[in-house]
Amino acid sequence: MSKPIAYVLCTRELSPGLVEAAAARGVVIDSLSFIEIEPLRSFEVPGPAEVAVFTSVNAVEAVAGGNWKIFCIEGATRRKAAERFGEAAIVATAGSAAELVETIVREGWVKSILFFCGDLRRDELPVRLREAGLDVHEVVVYRTLLTPRKIGREYDGIAFFSPSAVESFFSVNRLPARTALFAIGGTTARAIRQFSDNPVTTSERPEAELLINQIIHDYTEE
Repeated sequence: MSKPIAYVLCTRELSPGLVEAAAARGVVIDSLSFIEIEPLRSFEVPGPAEVAVFTSVNAVEAVAGGNWKIFCIEGATRRKAAERFGEAAIVATAGSAAELVETIVREGWVKSILFFCGDLRRDELPVRLREAGLDVHEVVVYRTLLTPRKIGREYDGIAFFSPSAVESFFSVNRLPARTALFAIGGTTARAIRQFSDNPVTTSERPEAELLINQIIHDYTEE
């Protein structure tokens, strides 16, 4: 392992391979989850619907299956949706909820959707789709439990993977101005800016590997 040049806290668990890859470049990562996901044992899916929308991998994992045309966020959510519903079911993807709204509306033929989500889902997607004239049926399939933890040291950077984790973290922590902040996507970045004026770097796509690579690049490239 190279001599450490940066210490970064990730607000969710990472694969050992990502942690080791960062350490080999001198970026030491601590992982500490600030939320817990609790899938609901039962939920009601209203009426027949042709289209389903997913903005998180947790929602995909909570749904047993169905014969829908799928719109979803890129990265892990898309991979899990393809695994669960089949590659042919994926109509289109986008890098953020805002971009997904534009994609769905641009299709032109979508009139009604099932939006599978958690109990702390953001308003952006359902509100904007309804404003565009679509019939949106929200189906809550999991609960997000905030698990705030006071961090005991100062980090060079903090990486966030969901707005809920942002809320949980900042409910008990304050950061010095020098701490760099990293976000998995645009929605998470906007949540961070509600709590901190520190600079935020957003992953090009909502992929944990891309975000970690961005962090490594920021600390190792001049």
